[in-house]
Amino acid sequence: MSQRTSSRGPARRRLVLWRHGRTAWNVEDRAQGQADIPLDPVGRLQARTAAPALASFEPAFVWSSDLQRAWHTAQELAALTGLEVRPDPRLREYDVGIRQGTTFPEFRESHPDVFARFFSQEDYRVPGAELPSEVDERMAAVLGDAAAALDEGRTGVLVGHGAALRSGVPAFLGVPPRLRDMFAGMANCAWTVLQEHPHRGWQIADYNARTLPGDSPASADEMPARHVSKNADPAR
Repeated sequence: MSQRTSSRGPARRRLVLWRHGRTAWNVEDRAQGQADIPLDPVGRLQARTAAPALASFEPAFVWSSDLQRAWHTAQELAALTGLEVRPDPRLREYDVGIRQGTTFPEFRESHPDVFARFFSQEDYRVPGAELPSEVDERMAAVLGDAAAALDEGRTGVLVGHGAALRSGVPAFLGVPPRLRDMFAGMANCAWTVLQEHPHRGWQIADYNARTLPGDSPASADEMPARHVSKNADPAR
């Protein structure tokens, strides 16, 4: 396919970051982490509904987390584009350790000390989990590799998970982790578009885009705001 140009010059490279469709654990606000939870019927419908919008970017490639909720979402796009999905474990969700399978209220009740540190300490490691900085590192690496694989004017689609993608955007852009809280959680099957400016580098062209059935951000997989007030309810 020829490179697209406009009166303003060559088209820009883009990365489209697509969150997977809904799962039963999203509905229950349970931290999925790297548990291999499948899409529910609404999630499958979301993926089929969103896929034509993603196909309109005419992607050069589709990379996906190897967890089935992301992989099956990516396959809806592959069916429209004829592209083969490339699995990349770096696109997996946070490994949330002992939080996996719990809601925030359950986590607070079962591990009150860990819960308090989780919401107050920067880069705290929940037992058995990844550090936020470790997730930032792997997400910045995979987004960097995807950008490097793009020819001028082309688009790559990366299919992943809410919290990891939310962390990956500022990590890739070189934004300090403390500013991550500026980014709202991505809804199921929503997407974010990063676009390369010829003079200013990579920019956020669109964030949390979606027009889908039953869409809402899932809270349990999101990393919390840091330095929360003692009077705040961090589980909300």
